[in-house]
Amino acid sequence: MVTGTELKEFFTGKKVFLTGHTGFKGAWMTVWLNSLGAEVKGYALEAEKPSLYQDINGDALCESLIGDIRNQQKLLEAVQQFQPDIIYHMAAQPLVLDAYDRPVYTFEVNAIGTANLLEAAKLVQGKCTIINITTDKVYENKEWYYPYRENDHLGGYDPYSASKACAEIVSASYRSSFFNPKDYAVHQTSLATVRAGNVIGGGDWAENRIIPDIVRAVSAGKEVTLRNPNAVRPWQHVLEALYGYLLLAIRMDENPTRFSAAYNFGPLFDESISVAFLVEQAIDEWGRGSYKVEQQAGQLHEAKLLRLDCSKAVNELKWYPKWQAKQAIQHTIKWYKEALDKNQSPLDITRAQIQAYLS
Repeated sequence: MVTGTELKEFFTGKKVFLTGHTGFKGAWMTVWLNSLGAEVKGYALEAEKPSLYQDINGDALCESLIGDIRNQQKLLEAVQQFQPDIIYHMAAQPLVLDAYDRPVYTFEVNAIGTANLLEAAKLVQGKCTIINITTDKVYENKEWYYPYRENDHLGGYDPYSASKACAEIVSASYRSSFFNPKDYAVHQTSLATVRAGNVIGGGDWAENRIIPDIVRAVSAGKEVTLRNPNAVRPWQHVLEALYGYLLLAIRMDENPTRFSAAYNFGPLFDESISVAFLVEQAIDEWGRGSYKVEQQAGQLHEAKLLRLDCSKAVNELKWYPKWQAKQAIQHTIKWYKEALDKNQSPLDITRAQIQAYLS
């Protein structure tokens, strides 16, 4: 594992363009990059209320530019002016159920938004590393026990999954057409995509996501309502994925042509757990609460089984998941309890958990 000192040595002074910085994962990434001494410029929509970005006073940790990823001209100007060393593309419409309500918007943001970002990257004049964050749901999910590898077929039953598979295809096309590793000496741009499992962590307040649903229900003394209690997902703490993204940037800087590829980041194979197990563990960690199953007629399709094979990241990047599922849940619930008790600021809690992860 690359140490915190080594991370700081690499990222100090690096210019990092981070799309989606006002989102849940983006806010965690903003805190971590700031602590590493990077110069961060964020590009995203306004943070929703409530949000982790607001809780940590994210505007004090980066240069924040509010903009829509679909606004190509504004994005081009932002990247050209900043001339980043590293680009992390996190801006997305990230919710499966929301994508059913707004499918065209979801495709515009996740697919065309990615193309806009990669067009902007052409304007970087020096060496540039691009990491496009997609999702574990990019695979054509046959709902079998087999864990998906990076060379498996892409697809998507629902609009969200399909839109992120499109983002992968867009990235592959730009890699071949404009950022081909064979011509790296000319364009000096390396492009990778990363497919993380379902991330959990403190400060997520989104609707229709399991951890925020648990926190809202338990805090209000209500039962947690589950749609698909037996659905199995590759749950992991958000820091596992973010550490993978940071590590990949280092590896790509060392060898830009070798690591311009796709990587899965998730728990070990036997660590994929059901929704019910996650909820039971979270309730146990909180010390109170209960849940009920409520399935409605005409319920929208959501995958029942999804597993990732992360051996490529383990073998090539020397990345390895550090916190098991129970530990990830414990740290997540601890974050919310401490934040709600107001004994520490959300920023201090977040920084402390980053340090705990690295220690």
